[in-house]
Amino acid sequence: MIQKIKIHLADDHQVLIDGLTNLLQTVSDFEVVGSSLDGTTVYDDVLENKADILILDISMPKKDGIEALKEFNQKGSSCKVIILSSYDDLKIIKEVMKLGAKGYLTKKSAGENIIEAIEAVYQGQEYFSDAVREKIFNAFIQNNPKLQPHPYQENQILSPREIEIIKLIALEYSGKEISEELFISSNTVETHRKNIMRKLDIKSTIGLVKYAIKNNLINP
Repeated sequence: MIQKIKIHLADDHQVLIDGLTNLLQTVSDFEVVGSSLDGTTVYDDVLENKADILILDISMPKKDGIEALKEFNQKGSSCKVIILSSYDDLKIIKEVMKLGAKGYLTKKSAGENIIEAIEAVYQGQEYFSDAVREKIFNAFIQNNPKLQPHPYQENQILSPREIEIIKLIALEYSGKEISEELFISSNTVETHRKNIMRKLDIKSTIGLVKYAIKNNLINP
């Protein structure tokens, strides 16, 4: 029997909890084990129902999501947190990721991304909805004139995230620096690097740099 991914939902709107529950119940490997309507009970609720994944709203009464996340950070928990928020402010995104959140989705993108986000975070990856990911990277490239805008095309070999990674590798950013700038782990950066080299059949970092210049990903 396949072990199901246990999910806890925390949001101050019951209608959203109900909607997400209905959506997640369509996935046979998922089990919604509980919910919270304010931040004061989230930690204890998750502890009690032994959830693997917490979907956490930022704006909640009594104790907001950031304070709840701080509690998880201070007390420790194996539960992985995905923020689901109406806000896409970069300052908030940076704060919650530093506090240990493993993913960030806007509520506008929840229907499209939440299943993929849960699966990715459960497997140890970080996950951002496209709008959030682009916001993080665009804020970074504003201060680096060597980085060229590069709209993603559906038929290209590399994913949007891989394009971001190859740009930074080509500019000689270390794995640690990339992980800090994009709020992803060093292991995730290394996995992306290996996938990029495999997809492009490139054997060295020099080859990645040549590819980035040839395809106008960076300014030489």
